[in-house]
Amino acid sequence: MIVLQKEMSTVTKDGKTVSVVTEVPIKIEQIITLNPKACAVVICDMWDNHWCASAAKRCDVLAKKAGPVVEAARKAGMTVIHCPSDCMGFYADHPARKRAQAVKVTPPPAAKDLPNPPLPIDDSDGGCDDAGPSKQFRAWKKQHDAIGIDADKDYITDDGKEVYSILADRGIKTVIVMGVHTNMCVLNRTFAIKQLRKWDVDCLLVRDLTDTMYNPKMKPLVAHDAGTNLVIDYIERYWCPTILSFHMPAAKK
Repeated sequence: MIVLQKEMSTVTKDGKTVSVVTEVPIKIEQIITLNPKACAVVICDMWDNHWCASAAKRCDVLAKKAGPVVEAARKAGMTVIHCPSDCMGFYADHPARKRAQAVKVTPPPAAKDLPNPPLPIDDSDGGCDDAGPSKQFRAWKKQHDAIGIDADKDYITDDGKEVYSILADRGIKTVIVMGVHTNMCVLNRTFAIKQLRKWDVDCLLVRDLTDTMYNPKMKPLVAHDAGTNLVIDYIERYWCPTILSFHMPAAKK
């Protein structure tokens, strides 16, 4: 988690010495205790394919890493909610999709008006870092197969209000978010971090199971992984804390 610490310094100008207070971001690590039965894992847009070949390749690696983490979380008692946007047609007859649709509706509260500072990276070109230009199109049809879906326990949805109803129905206090892309869907989907925080839902981002859509040719002109880390720092500072997958209580079961 990143917080702002006030620091005082003195500056001499025109023969006068004045005190200046500045805010310096510092990273704080905390030990928290989570009850797995009061936690939900939201898997954001870990699709089977992507229009950007580089993004698809990185997502493939992440999905294979996320699969065992999700399985362990489920075994520990966490609720697992699969959120592959634009894919509800594929899952129309899946028991996990029908389970999400059958949950008693709980309207979310009025959304809080929270600060929304600009991102630290420029993704206005779409964020693809392929060697050549890539045309945007809907390349995905389902969630990546490396992440298993339990037909008897899990939920499938891409609707934030359905997610909120599931959280209320299950008594969920903390949502653990993983998936892609950190600067886009992970922040901005109706079921993802910004909207959940506006509904006063506590969130944690799994920072080693996420990736950005960022092209190093765009500002701030850093390597792709450095761009991802900048967005993670931004989320820690303004939206929610982060954890590593091996710090999840379920991963140790």
